[in-house]
Amino acid sequence: MTSQTDFIVVGAGSAGCIAAAELARREAGSVLLLEAGPKDNSPLVKMPFGLVWVMGKPHRDWCYKSTPQTHLGGRQLNVTRGRMVGGSGSINSMVWFRGRKDDFDNWQLPGWSWADVVPAFEAIEARLTPSRMQGAHPVTEALHSMFSENGTTPPSPEHESAGVFAFNMVDGRRRSAADGFIKPMPAGLTLVTGQEVDRVLFKGKSARGIRLVDGTELRANKGVILSAGSIGSPSILLRSGVGPRSDLEPLGIDVRHNSEQVGANLHDHPAAGLHFAGPGSGYGLTLAQMPGWALAPFRYLMTRQGRLASPTVEGGGFFNARGLDETPDVQSHFIPFMLGWEGKRYVYGSGYFADVCVCRPKSRGALRLTGRDPQVAPEIDLGLFNDSSDLDTLVAGLKRLRALMEQVDFGGRRASETFPGPAVQSDEALRDHIRDHGATAYHPVGTLRMGEDDAPVTPRLSVRGVQGLWVADASVMPAVTSANTNAPSMMIGHRAGEFIAEDCA
Repeated sequence: MTSQTDFIVVGAGSAGCIAAAELARREAGSVLLLEAGPKDNSPLVKMPFGLVWVMGKPHRDWCYKSTPQTHLGGRQLNVTRGRMVGGSGSINSMVWFRGRKDDFDNWQLPGWSWADVVPAFEAIEARLTPSRMQGAHPVTEALHSMFSENGTTPPSPEHESAGVFAFNMVDGRRRSAADGFIKPMPAGLTLVTGQEVDRVLFKGKSARGIRLVDGTELRANKGVILSAGSIGSPSILLRSGVGPRSDLEPLGIDVRHNSEQVGANLHDHPAAGLHFAGPGSGYGLTLAQMPGWALAPFRYLMTRQGRLASPTVEGGGFFNARGLDETPDVQSHFIPFMLGWEGKRYVYGSGYFADVCVCRPKSRGALRLTGRDPQVAPEIDLGLFNDSSDLDTLVAGLKRLRALMEQVDFGGRRASETFPGPAVQSDEALRDHIRDHGATAYHPVGTLRMGEDDAPVTPRLSVRGVQGLWVADASVMPAVTSANTNAPSMMIGHRAGEFIAEDCA
């Protein structure tokens, strides 16, 4: 591993791979891309259904936990984040949505309007070729009848619609940002795995490299790009002395720049779901389906089809929670598999699952360090339902989801709602269900929001108050987009490569 390069990119995830590749492609200088986890060459990473066995495994998942959530009865939630090449894009369901056009216009930041970001999306999609899933389960295909006027095209957050989603999969295999942008490795770019970063090194106010957790120091002639995600990037920045003075000084961290909002604005899409079970409906562990499961590995190896080619989430929809004639304010993810609801991973029976997520939550939490040790997880307070209107929207969304699911033409594959069950009808009963079983869509954003005021990051993605340091990942989002965040994260990486190459020319 070279001890000196022009740029160091920390984190080979969805944004980091693209930022590094774009810097190399634009010949901005030599680039060292560092990843804390291993390579992504495991068959379980490439096989869509493999995420079931990868998530929650410390070798490839950071396995973070939230703080006890006040409005969820003190429950702690899993904060799943990918720890390998491809980042969370190597551990997710590969759902592909740019977001709503006005998500970006509402940021009201120069360079980030819908018209500004479209070229980056188009460039990424030319590499990854996301498309409507082929071979979806019949119950997923049936979702198009929920809003039949949409036909069989993938749903859109721009209007009420439902059906099979688009995914960044090709021929039944995951195609992450790593696959699309650093394989083969561009000239001038070097990838090194298994290297966890402690902090950024400065000379005065200028970033000049990084220190690894083993004490190794690496120098960057032009600067450092943090692409470690909404949890990792602010943690590194705080350990580097950029953050709220009142939080850093008690930990014995020298304050390089007092930036009060580093770690603030943390939010995610809050979610809660409905479980359906019935014979002959979705996938599951039943006597009749045992031959299918036994043959599934061979079918996948030979044809790249079948249940192991499913990313688990196969479809869903967007709708207005209260049935108003307005743009959708909730998203639903549909999984054509029987899921347990009593804490058991594997349960007998067949069925399917549908959730509701609030597209634009108002609640905000925060991330804080608990000490200087980089191998101790930060305090992650998702702040779910700190704003009660999010809970109201989720309750309304569950009620409307029930009604919409009754309209779907499942035919003989229709299953009955088994949890929380039709007896749970009142708003207060549904609130209790959400408090007891609600979670998130694994879309944390916002901890290093960009803005033109006192935000930690400028609209050109540079860290305010220092030089030669940028951020390129979902942490810079002022507000989360109205659907899955993987595609927007890649777009941010692409814009970062463009901005940094221009600003360092």
